[in-house]
Amino acid sequence: QVQLVESGGGLVQAGDSLRLSCRASGPTFTIRTMSWFRQAPGKEREFVASVNWSNGKTNYAASMKGRFTISRDNTESATYLQMNGLEFEDTAVYYCAAQTRPRFNFSGTWPNDYDRWGQGTQVTVSS
Repeated sequence: QVQLVESGGGLVQAGDSLRLSCRASGPTFTIRTMSWFRQAPGKEREFVASVNWSNGKTNYAASMKGRFTISRDNTESATYLQMNGLEFEDTAVYYCAAQTRPRFNFSGTWPNDYDRWGQGTQVTVSS
């Protein structure tokens, strides 16, 4: 099965930037879509952005569009999340997710759309 490992989180000040990385291993040829979600304390897991593994098409949550950029490197089996203009409200654990199985009515914005998850990386933004 595909394994995902995130890195790049940390403590930053409001207005700073961070770049998260997620590296996949195992049968990466099975990856269809990769995404980033985040979960703040006491809140549900929230969709951030996704990228289609074959054609590179991206999708963003409305509140992140313009500040966050998702990209992929198929040769490295990695996806990245560039986060600019970070705000206190961006504080959360950020998770990388991969869809490796076909799913009926796949939207890409729901956690249940994905079958593989990383362990998460903490992003803390001080105001």
